[in-house]
Amino acid sequence: MAHQFVVNSLDPSRDRASFESGVASLDKYFRTQVSQDIKRRVTACFVATNTHGQIAGYYTLASASVLLEDLPEALAKKLPRYPSVPAVRMGRLAVDQTFKGKGLGAALLADALRRAVTSEIAAYAFIVDAKDEVAASFYAHHGFMALTDQPLHMFIALATLKDLIK
Repeated sequence: MAHQFVVNSLDPSRDRASFESGVASLDKYFRTQVSQDIKRRVTACFVATNTHGQIAGYYTLASASVLLEDLPEALAKKLPRYPSVPAVRMGRLAVDQTFKGKGLGAALLADALRRAVTSEIAAYAFIVDAKDEVAASFYAHHGFMALTDQPLHMFIALATLKDLIK
């Protein structure tokens, strides 16, 4: 990547008005709602900034769970018989249009996965809800699998990433 980015927690006082991913719902959420969700502790938001301090992209993380019955049977049978297993949900991932096509989306995903894997709070899976088939292809390219009968609801087992993150 030609650009240098730093990823940190969002400072809610930071100006987000100029961020434009091209997806109205992601832009509106980032400009108007994310600070309230952070204050309520329902999400954490991380932003990539360039050397000039411009926000180039963001993602959100929150705790979640996955129903055992939604996991592929081969994986589910290896897990305890609880109704659900703990997970980390990436609720949103967006890159400003200025920085698209430079690998920042993949870099933000890798950062989010690293945070989930290295957390001291246990989670079995990292889950995403792909907004469309293009997004689902992006996640599939990075090793995500569809949850049973839900092709846009995808996951990756965090244990499979531990060696990659070291």
